[in-house]
Amino acid sequence: MTQAEIKLCSLLLQEHFGEIVEKIGVHLIRTGSQPLRVIAHDTGTSLDQVKKALCVLIQHNLVTYQVHKRGVVEYEAQCSRVLRMLRYPRYIYTTKTLYSDTGELIVEELLLNGKLTMSAVIKKVADRLTETMEDGKTMDYAEVSSTFVRLADTHFVQRCPLVATTESSDPGLPPPAPTLVINEKDMYLVPKLSLIGKGKRRRSSDEDAAGEPKAKRPKHTADNKEPIPDDGIYWQANLDRFHQHFRDQAIVSAVANRMDQTSSEIVRTMLRMSEITTSSSAPFTQPLSSNEIFRSLPVGYNISKQVLDQYLTLLADDPLEFVGKSGDSGGGMYVINLHKALACLATATLESVVQERFGSRCARIFRLVLQKKHLEQKQVEDFAMIPAKEAKDMLYKMLSENFISLQEIPKTPDHAPSRTFYLYTVNILSAARMLLHRCYKSIANLIERRQFETKESKRLLEKSQRVEAIIASMQATGAEEAQLQEIEEMITAPERQQLETLKRNVNKLDASEIQVDETIFLLESYIESTMKRQ
Repeated sequence: MTQAEIKLCSLLLQEHFGEIVEKIGVHLIRTGSQPLRVIAHDTGTSLDQVKKALCVLIQHNLVTYQVHKRGVVEYEAQCSRVLRMLRYPRYIYTTKTLYSDTGELIVEELLLNGKLTMSAVIKKVADRLTETMEDGKTMDYAEVSSTFVRLADTHFVQRCPLVATTESSDPGLPPPAPTLVINEKDMYLVPKLSLIGKGKRRRSSDEDAAGEPKAKRPKHTADNKEPIPDDGIYWQANLDRFHQHFRDQAIVSAVANRMDQTSSEIVRTMLRMSEITTSSSAPFTQPLSSNEIFRSLPVGYNISKQVLDQYLTLLADDPLEFVGKSGDSGGGMYVINLHKALACLATATLESVVQERFGSRCARIFRLVLQKKHLEQKQVEDFAMIPAKEAKDMLYKMLSENFISLQEIPKTPDHAPSRTFYLYTVNILSAARMLLHRCYKSIANLIERRQFETKESKRLLEKSQRVEAIIASMQATGAEEAQLQEIEEMITAPERQQLETLKRNVNKLDASEIQVDETIFLLESYIESTMKRQ
């Protein structure tokens, strides 16, 4: 765990959950697993606050617990899961593109609340969609429920583990912490709910149509509450499935850039066919026959079987080796080499960074060393056709930044420089780790800058929000245009310009965060895939 990762985790926890949760979370990240009382003592926080903070962290899957032999429960922070909070906007946007606004709000509610029952999600989403609709229109629960089922079928949402039933039937002392279990085949099993109803709008007045004050209403309804049909069955967003989708999109985009749209559509079809059958950590997809791929191509994609076979042969013969041939049955069996694809994408990212940071000549040397594996300085000068002095400067510059490494091969045991070969090489794994560390530092800097920009204009932002609230309430009561204009003029022209500048800067910083996170995702996926193969 590097200092850059800890700092980024601290910023994310503080931004999402506040200071107390951030304090407990960062303490667990630094120290590893610890029992409750030790956490309270070391952080100087009251036991009650530590319990509440741990509840929040466990609810959002950021902390796990384990019972030891002596019955002591220890809590451990999941740093990698904390860093996933960076990707929340991307998860939500992906669901919006695939399943429209309803899917977007379902995933948003699950990410905001950590875990929720299906019935609670459906009611919340239906209410939120009804709020945005025109007067007289409402969102039906059945429509939201069908979108939820589709998300579960494609594994974008999954069930949370349940408390083991054997424990609840045990008449003895309860265990110090519950054991959570889930059957693999039940993870995406949607409970049969007969939710009948529509989304409700929030009332702006303190009293409803009957003129009854809000405070009195719960007393009438508390006793009449029906039992929740899916009580105890909680759902969460399946982040691994989202990552699988991001990886597939990156591969399809890379094939489209290298070849053409038809090739990318064939690869997309192959990835879509193996979405559920291939695990997210597998190095290859399941073998698919040419006939199966032909039958699964999108409707309206008019290419003949012969043309498809030619494209598949072309993809299999490509030096990048994204697609490989694994047999000849069924018109030819094809797989997508996911590890090779991730390695190519990570290498392309490194090349791009070298080019932007050091210029095109350095990028030429970097690609040359990548291609030839090991080269002496003289060979680099000759192959790259760059003068000796310049080539030496560029090599040392990249060496000092850890983009390339130097390997010594001595002729004699004494390692005398005159009798030693010095070979330049690129260790993609270590270079990817170094770049990943820099990306974490960059995002932490971007978040700090955004917070500073917002803090500097805090008073102005509050004033703007107050004015907007007044205008909205006056519009609701049917105020005249002249009155609205008068309220708008409370913000002067220089203040309005300052707000525009702030908005532009914050949008730019947000966009930069998302772009850096895309690089982080590619590098993390490559490192994880490589470590599993070793």
